[in-house]
Amino acid sequence: MGIRVLLFFVGLTLGCNLSAEPPLQDKFLPLTIKNPDIQSAFTNPDSTSCFRIILPNFTASCLESIIPDFTFQNNDSIPGSSASKSEINKPLLRNLSIGVGTLYAGSIFGLYHLWYKDYPQSSFHFFNDNAEWLQVDKAGHATSAYYISMVGYETMSLTGVSNNKSALIGGSLGLVYLTTVEIFDGFSAGWGASPGDVIANVTGTAAFISQQLIWKEQRISFKWSYHPTEYAQYRPDLLGRNGIQRALKDYNGHTYWLSGNIKSFLPKESWFPAWLNIAAGYGGSGMIGAFSNPPSYEETALPIYERQRHYYLSPDIDLSKIKVNSKPVDFILKALSFVKIPMPTVRFDKDGVKFYPLYF
Repeated sequence: MGIRVLLFFVGLTLGCNLSAEPPLQDKFLPLTIKNPDIQSAFTNPDSTSCFRIILPNFTASCLESIIPDFTFQNNDSIPGSSASKSEINKPLLRNLSIGVGTLYAGSIFGLYHLWYKDYPQSSFHFFNDNAEWLQVDKAGHATSAYYISMVGYETMSLTGVSNNKSALIGGSLGLVYLTTVEIFDGFSAGWGASPGDVIANVTGTAAFISQQLIWKEQRISFKWSYHPTEYAQYRPDLLGRNGIQRALKDYNGHTYWLSGNIKSFLPKESWFPAWLNIAAGYGGSGMIGAFSNPPSYEETALPIYERQRHYYLSPDIDLSKIKVNSKPVDFILKALSFVKIPMPTVRFDKDGVKFYPLYF
């Protein structure tokens, strides 16, 4: 589920402009309970009022209570003027908080209708799935939490909020978002909230926040790569029936990476290219079942595969370090920086060492 959530979230982010236009600004001002839009949403709710009005304004109000000297009012002074109390761009922070709240609510609404609505519900419960998929799925959860946390941080830092507050508040978005998904799982009869998933989500979020607090940059990034495998044809119900589904569901083809930026650990005057990284990866193969491989599927005997762990070492390219003059291109490069660029790779496993001239 982890990488599916990340790709879903990235798709929405690429498709949304979080900077609200003036009519949207007017619609949400002043952001208090006296707002007639919010009053109407509470007194005459419809199926979308929570996502259109209540939750975005609630997000804005939470930020107002957390950040000192900040209020969402019509009379906000312009940053840089004599009347301004801080360097925070208040109108931008207001609009971005509304945008993030809307994106969060809309994407959660979409996830619920895509993956949960048609399945039986139950009381909240836990399910131990730590032995599934050789823990490759847990690496996916950590990667998703890491990048959603990055979105939260980047959004807040654009407004002039300090690095530490942006890291602690915005960087918590990954954990908040994926915890919501775990709650959905907990109420689903066929699944359950996974303690292992929660630990992975905390790990990814903590990895982002800690680096931002210590180094004020991300020197070690989480990444993902995918290649088609032979296994999906035997279990299309689990591993996908077409190319897109298999890219999301076939963990045999997933590799998760920790990509270290070498130059960031060297003296500033170093000539070393800022975009060149070294990456260590983890993946698995031989999996045609979550916990173990079944002998047959739909009364057809299945091949016998050995479930194996694989470890990788490879150079990598940090797309976020590539300098371009176009803001849209720069945004797209950063949004796609979670993808490990195919490069020469060495694989280590119990069968020995194998070299790939180009590994996806």
